[in-house]
Amino acid sequence: MKMMAEYSYMVLYLPREASRDAVRRTLTDHAEYGHWELSRLRLNPDGTRKATLRRKIIRPARVTAPGWQQAER
Repeated sequence: MKMMAEYSYMVLYLPREASRDAVRRTLTDHAEYGHWELSRLRLNPDGTRKATLRRKIIRPARVTAPGWQQAER
């Protein structure tokens, strides 16, 4: 059975005074340097924006070293 990916989330509240270009630059910076992806963007009636970003939580699988033996009981 395939496991579903786990994500961490970050919410950004952007003021109504922010231009579309400034919002785009902010989201692009988070995507490029923080490895975030846009999950949801909401434009509120008062002009503010709420952006929800997410990124995968990567947990490496435990691997035993070759030749490693468990102690006998």
